[in-house]
Amino acid sequence: MSDYQAFRVEQVDKIAHVQINRPDKINAMNADFWREIIEIFQWVDDTDAVRAVVLSGAGKHFSSGIDLTLLASVGAQLGKDVGRNATALRRKILELQASFNAVDNCRKPVLAAIQGYCIGGAIDLISACDMRYSTVDAQFSIKEIDMGMAADVGTLQRLPRIIGDGMMRELAYTGRSIDGHEAARIGLVNRTYEDQETLLDGVMDIAAQIAAKSPIAVRGTKEMIRYMRDHRVDDGLQYIATWNAAMLQSEDLRLAMAAHMTKQKPGFAD
Repeated sequence: MSDYQAFRVEQVDKIAHVQINRPDKINAMNADFWREIIEIFQWVDDTDAVRAVVLSGAGKHFSSGIDLTLLASVGAQLGKDVGRNATALRRKILELQASFNAVDNCRKPVLAAIQGYCIGGAIDLISACDMRYSTVDAQFSIKEIDMGMAADVGTLQRLPRIIGDGMMRELAYTGRSIDGHEAARIGLVNRTYEDQETLLDGVMDIAAQIAAKSPIAVRGTKEMIRYMRDHRVDDGLQYIATWNAAMLQSEDLRLAMAAHMTKQKPGFAD
């Protein structure tokens, strides 16, 4: 597996553990981060032996968001022409959005394990994941408002579907911090754990449960859930009918039914 500057990536059985690995910089998202995350999730998508992803942060914190030195470098490239500046900034924003789109578009379920700070761009990142879990003392904040800007890499687009419109507006307008307890109460995280060790163990266990299922069934389930974010119910019903017309012919269905009847654990091909 390739060496990365901003990440540590390892495959544990059928699970890819993708860890942001800049603990001395509070896992701030530098230029390497934004480029490498696309490469990593392309590898995840292309590797049939990987069936689920656990995304975590090394050290005491998940991530403090975008590296301010990266923002400064972008600002230093701006000139005097407003039109050309706007063109350059828009191109850069779309480039950053593509990094988290790679997470959202991944065919495999992505589980985020969050401890310590999860601030600014880190909220954009976890919003692109399938599920989120945290320690009770984790700190979440949509911090962009305190920097004089609107969040622009996915938080405002994805988070309302996770925690609801009203709560998203409160957090986005105020920038206030919430802990793991409140994050669980509003649905930002599915479950909380007492410390980082039990968090990672718990999330890896959930990922292992998913990885043991039919990859054809998991893929189809995620595709249908994603599709329904932007379509009507009748559109979704038509899509799943067409999808399953093919997928119900998979060998996985026969294996799953036989295992259920014999009360044995099925083994599915990649």
